[in-house]
This record gives sequence, C-alpha cells and structure tokens, in this order.
Amino acid sequence: MPLASTVRPIRSGRRSRTRVLRGAVGAALAAVFAIGLSACAPDAVSDSFLSGENTGYVAADGAIVEIPVAERDEPVDFAGVTEAGERFSSADIAGKVAVVNFWYAGCAPCRVEAGDLEAVWQKFGDQGVSFIGINTRDQADTAKAFSDEYGITYPSLIDVDTAEAKLAFAEVVPIQATPTTLVLDKQGRVAARIIGPIDSPSILSTLVKDALAETS
Repeated sequence: MPLASTVRPIRSGRRSRTRVLRGAVGAALAAVFAIGLSACAPDAVSDSFLSGENTGYVAADGAIVEIPVAERDEPVDFAGVTEAGERFSSADIAGKVAVVNFWYAGCAPCRVEAGDLEAVWQKFGDQGVSFIGINTRDQADTAKAFSDEYGITYPSLIDVDTAEAKLAFAEVVPIQATPTTLVLDKQGRVAARIIGPIDSPSILSTLVKDALAETS
C-alpha cells in the first residue's frame, strides 16, 4: 500500500498535481539533509545547466513524491556507458520497474545511502526490478572504487563527460539535488522521486512495491 502521510498538492512542469509525502518520513529525511546535503557540492539540472550556465545549487525540500498514473509524463529514453565500459540503453530494461539513482563518490549522503540501495536491489532484483546508477561527476575508476568499497553490485552510467542520461531525465523531471532517486514504472515513466538520500530501505521498498503492483 502507498506510504501514508500528510499530503499537499504540488505542481509539476505539466501543471498536474502530485502527492508530497511528509510527516514522519519528511522529518527523518530533513535530519539527514541537514548533515549530508551541506557536505555535498551542488549538482543542479535546471535551465542554467541546459544553457551551459550551471550557476549552482537548487535547494531541495526533502520531499518524497509519488505521481499518479494518469499524471505521469512520457517514458524516459536514456542511455550511456557503464563503469565497466558496457553500453546501456533503457530499452534493455523495457517492461521492468526500475530504480535510477543519481550520485557521485564525493557526495557524503550518497555514501550514507549506498548500503540501503544495495539492500533494496538484492530484495527485488529477481522480481522484475532493475537498478541503475547515474554517476554525474566521476570517471569509471572512481566509480568502480566506490562500488567495491560499499558493495554495490548494480551498474552505473558514467555521465560526467556527456550528461547524456542526465539531460534525458531533465526533460521530464527536475533533478535538483544529489543524491536523487527515481522509481520508473513498467512503461519507463517516472512514478516516484526521492530528493536527497533515502532514509531507510523500507521507504524505497514501498515505492517499488507500489510500482510493481500497478497494472497500467
């Protein structure tokens, strides 16, 4: 069942309502942000980035957003090369629920949440769920070292030179802070977004379960 909390409407770029889950989850995330995001350099994908004028941090509000099926945008087609040098395309995971995590090795909250992401991957990897990281700042060797240190077994795209994957997502959803985690439905549409580090595996697990249970 969906995460329960106080709901207030927000508007996306399509002027549609989404549900912002706050309450206990928001308070827990806020506590992590106060420590983690302050240590993490800005990584905004905004109009300034798209125009080549990346002027700095776009503040995150600590929201977990679930987007109703009827209000989701088009599927996101994204691609890139993994830290192992393998070409990846979203077509490779068509029909699966996917978790996409934006991160880089020097980001303190990315290190905090690494184990939780891997735990959810291990739980759902054999249930039609794919995990893919998008590393926004590191070269392959740094990303591999991070994965070895934190026991990450799912691949990441090395996006620092081309921003190919980042720009694909920026067309449909704001990536306002690092880390940001997205849950894609079976059609490849963004179904949920966590801004900042996930607070616990159970939060992400619930969002993944919700997406798996959908029939449309």
